[in-house]
Amino acid sequence: MAQVHSDVRRLLRRDLDRIEAYPAPPPLEDFARSVGVAPHDVLKLDQNENPYGCSPRVVEALRTYDWYHIYPDPAHRVLRERLANYAGAPVEQILVGNGSDELIELILRMFVEPGDRVLSFAPTFGYYETAALAAGAEYATLDRGLRFEVDPEQASRALTDRTKVVFLASPNNPTGNATPLETVRALLALNVVVVVDEAYFEFHRQTALKLFAEGYENLIVLRTFSKWAGLAGLRLGYGIFPPALTPAAWSLKPPYSVSQAALVAGVASLDDLAYLQTTVEKILIERQRLQAGLASLGYLSPYPTDANFILCNVIGRSASELQRALAARAILVRRYSSRRLENSIRFSVGRPEHTDRLLDVLEELR
Repeated sequence: MAQVHSDVRRLLRRDLDRIEAYPAPPPLEDFARSVGVAPHDVLKLDQNENPYGCSPRVVEALRTYDWYHIYPDPAHRVLRERLANYAGAPVEQILVGNGSDELIELILRMFVEPGDRVLSFAPTFGYYETAALAAGAEYATLDRGLRFEVDPEQASRALTDRTKVVFLASPNNPTGNATPLETVRALLALNVVVVVDEAYFEFHRQTALKLFAEGYENLIVLRTFSKWAGLAGLRLGYGIFPPALTPAAWSLKPPYSVSQAALVAGVASLDDLAYLQTTVEKILIERQRLQAGLASLGYLSPYPTDANFILCNVIGRSASELQRALAARAILVRRYSSRRLENSIRFSVGRPEHTDRLLDVLEELR
């Protein structure tokens, strides 16, 4: 039979050439192999995971659960009831997602048509751009101020009649600073959908949720179990939507995007808040020690932070070369290529022994 040749790529969307894949780091095992160490010997300070891991109750709950062969509840009722108590929000307004990434995509599907505009404040979480472009939107960013603050007046001037959604990470990733609630109110007054991404809420405790009581119907708050609860590998997030938007959100949400394992782990986490709050407190204590240690080196200038990571400007040397030198010593940190952060490095906060090892190596490299 003659071989048939066809260029199936001609059927792709014409705008795909402007979308780049989100720059995820290589798997831990691959990195460990590349530097000749075991995975457990890698000091992983690049993705803001909880260094203490998940609650022991999660491990036990996953081990003893017997119904993995059955589809999960598409309404996630048990977890949403627990989340209502934890977050202090009506259960009817809560949606659960496969990480907050799924909810970011869901929101864009709800509001964005080709040619609509999505706005954010740079530097910030890179997946907003990836998801917005994938939805067919125009993605625009406004530069944050000298202290990475957000200017609502600048946002107002940047709005067009096609602007639908504004993403605001608070605390912001990668800069670490939280946005005051008065700024959030000013953005909500612009009559666009304002998505406040509170992925690092547990490390700062300021929340935009209280603004629902002030009558705002254009506010959506996102959170995740990835950071504080140590469930990054299970992918579990949730969003609190205004009542007027929840029917549309449910109509677009895939029914089985959240695995049964993630649901079990989420409930077990909320049943062991005392343990998780203890690990959060340990991280906050270590954050203070790490920040002081980084500042004492002389060639790193750490920014103030409200999250579980510290962004540092690298002084008098190349951040790229410093990252490579740390990688050669089996230490993973995050570096950015954007104009404003091109000579900066972000360090996740680890355990005390992780801080000791990192500071010893940074001292050696001084």
